[in-house]
Amino acid sequence: MGTRRFGRLFWKLLLALWLSMVLSFAGTIAYITLTGRPPPSEDVATFGFVPFVPLISAIVAVLIIGPALAWYLSRPLRHLRWALRRAAEGRFDTRVQPLMGGRRDEIADLAGEFDHMAAQLQQVTESRKVLLHDISHELRSPLSRLQAAIGLLRQDTSQTDAMVERIQRESERLDVLIEELLTLHRLEAPAGMVCERVDVIELLHAIAEDADFEARPLSRQVSIDAPGQFVAQVNGELLYRAFENVIRNAVKYTAPGTVVEIHAAVSADSAQLVVTVLDRGQGVPAPMLQKIFEPFTRVEGGESVRGVGLGLAIARRAMSLHGGRIEAKLRDGGGMIMTLCLPAAAEATNAAEEWSR
Repeated sequence: MGTRRFGRLFWKLLLALWLSMVLSFAGTIAYITLTGRPPPSEDVATFGFVPFVPLISAIVAVLIIGPALAWYLSRPLRHLRWALRRAAEGRFDTRVQPLMGGRRDEIADLAGEFDHMAAQLQQVTESRKVLLHDISHELRSPLSRLQAAIGLLRQDTSQTDAMVERIQRESERLDVLIEELLTLHRLEAPAGMVCERVDVIELLHAIAEDADFEARPLSRQVSIDAPGQFVAQVNGELLYRAFENVIRNAVKYTAPGTVVEIHAAVSADSAQLVVTVLDRGQGVPAPMLQKIFEPFTRVEGGESVRGVGLGLAIARRAMSLHGGRIEAKLRDGGGMIMTLCLPAAAEATNAAEEWSR
C-alpha cells in the first residue's frame, strides 16, 4: 500500500522528465524538417563541443517543463505552509484539501492528513473547553455549599452538628470529584501505561463480591455468572475502575429489592470477553444512551442519587484504551443493559500502543 501511494508523485516527475526529453527530440526533428536534410557533420553548428540544435532544443524543453513542474509542486506546498501557520495560531478550523483541486498524489494525501489532524485538534479543543466549564461548575457547587454551611454555623452555633455533617459530606464529594478528574486525565494521556497479565474473570468476581456487600444494606443484591477465565494483557487498575464504575452505577440506580445481574462469556475462539450488567432502575431516555458516557452527564429525575457524573465516561475511555467498547441499551421491563467487550491480549496491547501515539 505504501509503495503504491509513493509511486504516484514519482511517476509524475518521471513523466515530466520524459516530456522534457521528447520536446528536445521534437525540436531537433522540427529543425531538420524545416531546413531539409541534416547538414554534413563538418558543417554542424556547435557550442563548444555540444551540437547547437540539440542544445537549443534541450534549453527550450527545460524552459517549458521546468516552470510548469515548479508551479505544479510549489503551489500546493504554499497552501500547506499557509495552513500550518494558521494551525500554529490555534485556528484549527483551517482546511487545505479543498484547495488541492483534483490532485491525486502524495501532496494531496498530505493535505488530507492535515485536515484530519486539524479536525481532531478542533474537536479536542472544543471538548476541553466544555470540560473545563463543567469542571468549574462542578467544583463551584460543593464549594458554595461549604461556604453556606460555614456561614450558617457562624450565625447559629446550635446547628453545629448538622453543619459539620454537611461540611464533611461536601468535602468527601470534592475528594471523589478530584480523584475522578485525575483518573480521567490519566486516560486522556496514557503514555507509559503499564500493562500486565490479568485474569479479568477473577477481577469481575472480586468487584461483584464487594458491590454485593455494599448493596445488601440498601435491600439490593449483586449476582454474577462468570465461569472460566480470561487472561488479558491490560492495565489492571484502569480496567478495574471501568468494571467497578459500571457495576456500582447499576447498584446505585437499581430499585430496592432487585438484583443487579452480571454475566460474562468468552467467545468460542477466546478472542473476546463480553460482560453484561443488567439492573432494574428507571433507565434513561433513548436519545441519551450515547450521551451518558460523556463527562458530567446526569439524567433528569435522578437527583435523589448523587454522583459526580464521571463514572461512565471513565469506563468508556478505559475500555477504548484497551481496544474494547461499551454500549448501553434499555432493558425490557425497566432498567439498563450495559455491555462491555474486551479483546484478547495482543489486540489490547496494540490498541494501547496506538492510543499512546
